[in-house]
Amino acid sequence: MDRTTLVQFIRRQEKMTPGATGEFTNLMNEVLVGAKIVSLQVNNAGLGEDILGMSGRVNVQGEEVQKLDDYANDIFIKLVGESGNICAITSEENEKPVIIPPDRAGKYIFMVDPLDGSSNIDVNVNIGTIFSVYRKQSPGPDVTDDDLLQPGHQQVAAGYIIYGPSTLFVYTSGNGVHTFTLDPALGEFFLSTQDMRIPNQGSTYSVNEGNSQIWQEPQKKLVEYLKENDKATKRPYKLRYIGSLVADFHRTLLKGGIFMYPGDKKSPEGKLRYAFEAAPMAMIVENAGGKATDGKQRILDIRPTHIHQRVPLYIGSPEDMDRAHSLLS
Repeated sequence: MDRTTLVQFIRRQEKMTPGATGEFTNLMNEVLVGAKIVSLQVNNAGLGEDILGMSGRVNVQGEEVQKLDDYANDIFIKLVGESGNICAITSEENEKPVIIPPDRAGKYIFMVDPLDGSSNIDVNVNIGTIFSVYRKQSPGPDVTDDDLLQPGHQQVAAGYIIYGPSTLFVYTSGNGVHTFTLDPALGEFFLSTQDMRIPNQGSTYSVNEGNSQIWQEPQKKLVEYLKENDKATKRPYKLRYIGSLVADFHRTLLKGGIFMYPGDKKSPEGKLRYAFEAAPMAMIVENAGGKATDGKQRILDIRPTHIHQRVPLYIGSPEDMDRAHSLLS
């Protein structure tokens, strides 16, 4: 494994960026500190500390909140909020944005899903953190909707952290997708894969088939197509579904294929959040050579109308995505 640390790598990229001030590097340093703290807590879950189970709180999404959800949310908001590099934080767990006072504010907006897949905590399945960074757009000290509701193509950076057998930090700032692995003995993230590329075509699809009875007809036809035998198109595909977006997406990024969370008759708008899940993953996959849409349009071209907006998500290898679109349209 390369012994280049995450901070060293970001600083090298910063030197190649005209007009860079070091603020982005400082911000990312706080994110990786948060990743180390949450990783340690996740790995210690069940060893005597009262950190597993429900907190008794219901979040803005109407979901019961795990204790580790609250813990991770508090960690990232505190660390990033006190960095001096951001003016606002939005979180999947908070109904409203956290606005930083102007005298302590920077030029970035930070958006985070503190603990994606938290329903899997008690069964020891991979979970993770998803984040994205935008630059403040409006003039003056106030944070406006122009800042908080930007289309995904205006992201400065996006990434996710997987807490599993090893803790991985995957991110892009628009110049390739890079993976860093946490060395627990040294407490440092080291570069493990530079310039990741998703395969042009995979052999798996990932979707919750338990919802098939409420799928729209085009979605049903797409999945049936993927199950058919046809050597020329390398079918049938195999089903792989974990139920933790970071885990399902990471497998798709490495192995190729397609991940789908469609809208359905019960939730036509889909279930995944644009700001906290769809947009950051779309930036990552596009920088790795893949594609991401809502079934009709490119995810990164969508301009959200509210912070917690949901969208359908289709994301994966370019050939698989093109074939899916031809069947969905």
